Amino acid sequence: MRSRLFHYSLLLVLCFLSRSSAAMAAPRLPVRAVNLGGWLVTEGWILPSLFDGIPNNDLLDGTQLQFKSVTQNAYVAAENGGGAGLVANRPQASGWETFKLWRINEVTFNFKVFGNQFVGVKSDGSLVATAASPGRPETFRLVRSPGDQYRMRIMAPNGLFLQANKDASLTADYGQSTSWGDDDPSVFAVTRVTGLQGEYQICNGYGTAKATPILRNHWSTYIVEADFRFISESGLTAVRIPVGWWIANDPRPPTPYVGGSLKTLDKAFKWAEYAKSPSLLAVELMNEPLAPGVSLESLKTYYRDGYNAVRKHSSDAYVIMSNRLSSPDPTELLGLAGGLPGSVIDVHYYALFNNMFDTFTVQQNIEFIKTNYSSDLSIVTRENGPLTFVGEWVAEWKVPNAAKQEFQMFANAQMDVYGRATFGWSYWTLKNVNNHWSMEWMINNGYISLKS
Repeated sequence: MRSRLFHYSLLLVLCFLSRSSAAMAAPRLPVRAVNLGGWLVTEGWILPSLFDGIPNNDLLDGTQLQFKSVTQNAYVAAENGGGAGLVANRPQASGWETFKLWRINEVTFNFKVFGNQFVGVKSDGSLVATAASPGRPETFRLVRSPGDQYRMRIMAPNGLFLQANKDASLTADYGQSTSWGDDDPSVFAVTRVTGLQGEYQICNGYGTAKATPILRNHWSTYIVEADFRFISESGLTAVRIPVGWWIANDPRPPTPYVGGSLKTLDKAFKWAEYAKSPSLLAVELMNEPLAPGVSLESLKTYYRDGYNAVRKHSSDAYVIMSNRLSSPDPTELLGLAGGLPGSVIDVHYYALFNNMFDTFTVQQNIEFIKTNYSSDLSIVTRENGPLTFVGEWVAEWKVPNAAKQEFQMFANAQMDVYGRATFGWSYWTLKNVNNHWSMEWMINNGYISLKS
């Protein structure tokens, strides 16, 4: 199941409908929408406080760690990236020296290596990374130093601790006693490379019993009917709601997911209907096909099957498909989508996540939107082709100390260009602890206006 932990299975676009008789006709395109990110699918960067109560919340499932022996002054590595033994002789750390956590509880973990095998202890106490799936020999405890949280010992299933030997081997045969000093071969200085804060992490981190009241309270308070009223009154016409694949089994989703999000989603449909017309405008089959190695043909098969599944339930809901973010060809899905009536191509445009934006001035950012992104959008927006949708954009950039008026110019340039998308656009997100990522904050503070 964990191979799918960090992807949405679909997104829903709900259209706001007025009480006028005109609302009974087809929804007006293009839409001006906002993403309700961080609501039914947790994203820790949007609301980090959700994770505050998790013990060892810097060691959640999927966290990547590097271990440096304090006696050998060398990093632990899985030889060949996996399939062989472990050694402690690397002067620097990279992929083979990085271990991904599978969290069992707050102190117990499996370690997955670069080649996707699991670290385990052999009967002679030596360490290998050869298991395709983890069992008891692959289960370890991390013990943190009371004086330095990133100084740790690793307890093996046999109750002894891993130690780095002078010959660079690792063995699980060190006793309990330690002073946590640099002379202890069972002590490792740990570097946290990266971590994840998604729905799986919050449910697994708290445990289902504790996560259930926390998430149900979050779902009922983070987005409420008043937010839908604010969205509509601000000039927005739709919302885009990320939905996790586990919602299909609600109210009893697979462990450790929490049931109840489907009932919350039902409220969103009700809040969006200001008339008797159905509010569901579109279904997006994936947010971002990020999985490495996914071929274009596999993606096309997935979208074709997904399209047919949607059509079994709705003849008129649009079906949105995302280009692969790693692909240099923005037109790769046009042939497929062009043959499927009611299809939409989703593209995302940010002035971030690329080093070229690091030194851009205000005007350079705006010109990039007007020139480069305008051209990119025109390439996929073709007469008699599928509709186009800028499913994610934000008025955030890398310009330091930008003035409010400069943000307004930047946001207006994007709305002008993305407004040419034939299906519309959607801002990421409605609410966010990072102000410029929150459309609610941007509207309330006069950075964005949609009423004119």
